Amino acid sequence: MSAPAVLKRQELLLRSNFSLNASCSSDASTDSFCSRASTGRIGRGSFSGRRKQGFAKAEKIAAKLERVVPDGATVRPEENLLGKKRCAWVTPNSDPAYVAFHDEEWGVPVHDDGKLFELLVLSGALAELTWPVILSKRHIFREVFMEFDPMLVSKINEKKLTAPGSPASSLLSEPKLRGVVENGRIILKIIEEFGSFNNYCWGFVNQKPITSRFRYPRQVPVKTPKADSISKDMVRRGFRCVGPTVIYSFMQTAGMTNDHLIGCYRFDECCAAFNPTDHVASSCINGEEAEVKVNGDKNEEKRIDGELDIGGIGLEFVRVIDSVSVS
Repeated sequence: MSAPAVLKRQELLLRSNFSLNASCSSDASTDSFCSRASTGRIGRGSFSGRRKQGFAKAEKIAAKLERVVPDGATVRPEENLLGKKRCAWVTPNSDPAYVAFHDEEWGVPVHDDGKLFELLVLSGALAELTWPVILSKRHIFREVFMEFDPMLVSKINEKKLTAPGSPASSLLSEPKLRGVVENGRIILKIIEEFGSFNNYCWGFVNQKPITSRFRYPRQVPVKTPKADSISKDMVRRGFRCVGPTVIYSFMQTAGMTNDHLIGCYRFDECCAAFNPTDHVASSCINGEEAEVKVNGDKNEEKRIDGELDIGGIGLEFVRVIDSVSVS
């Protein structure tokens, strides 16, 4: 074997071991890291067992030339799994569709009504499924719910939708399926009142995304006071399946909040989507303290412990992880 090939194999092994170590340790120590709301469920397992298999799995991923994900985007594992530093919950073992979702959609501001409706439904599905599973069925969601056109969804026959053996029956439970149809009807009322579903959703953050500056996965919350206030307003208007955890996941996915870790290459890219001088509603969370401007009329203060120990492995290992590309 040539010297370059040996070095490449060693690099793959190093990256795989660090990624698996960070994933297992953080998953065991924090609810927010493993929550479906922010990242999807990450399976647990023996670290020693994973360490033995880590190199083989990384090789298999790198061996794939390309894979077409549900949205039609092409993912090249050599570039997208090993070449850039991402949020710690994306590892060499992550499904390419999930990696593409992180790289191309999660945290990107969305203003199209149909797309916002879709992301609200997918975020609600996290109560029953994980992101990788949801993404694998995304084309079915779109077919069943008419590309998430609220007018068409509002007219869906609920009996046919929930009938045993129907395409929708493989997606969600009956109450959630009925909830999607009802939410389509409520969105039509929202559009009539606010002009668009986009105006309604983004009005809660003064039309500007909230920019978090989280360093560690365990700092990412599963819900916030802002998500709670949005949830309460939606429930008051008749929306279903819109608890604060679901709403915060929706905010993350729709780019209403940028929760990419500051070490992730997507953090700066999502921030760059907006003019910094217009970024009135942003929050700067540095691991110690932040003030969040809410609706321009009051300040909410949130404190986060700056001394974080991920899985009992200590900050020294965290510094090493921070210096190595996690995926």
